[in-house]
Amino acid sequence: MSAAFTLGKPEHLDQLIALVAAFQAEQDIKQTDEARRNGLAPLLAGIPHGVAYLIGPARAPIGYVIITFGWSVEFGGLDAIIDEIYVRPGVRGRGIATEALSSLPNALAGGGVKAIHLEVDRDNAVAQKLYARAGFLPRERYMMMSRKL
Repeated sequence: MSAAFTLGKPEHLDQLIALVAAFQAEQDIKQTDEARRNGLAPLLAGIPHGVAYLIGPARAPIGYVIITFGWSVEFGGLDAIIDEIYVRPGVRGRGIATEALSSLPNALAGGGVKAIHLEVDRDNAVAQKLYARAGFLPRERYMMMSRKL
């Protein structure tokens, strides 16, 4: 099984909503399908703030990754945040997420991205190990903080 990416397009919306719902159920994130639709549809329509990729075959994706874009003076330009990455439980442990995380830097660097960031649960040792294998390092002096508007 491969971590081949397919750029998400409007016709993938229903597939992505189902995958995001599965991810959010695992993470105990409460959100309606309408809210998911509102968050995903602009990405699939091509807004410049982010992109959604299906992982695996487009007709039957095994996961997804959502990338959002920002600007960083510290890193010297365009940066990206892996907002969500998800692989279906039935195909986990086969290196798919590792392959996806390893191929993202080359793809994004080609578009001018200078750094990629992600957020991980402090108690999720499995995810931390995965991210470390893909070259992500903790920034000991910093933690992500949020304010919901």
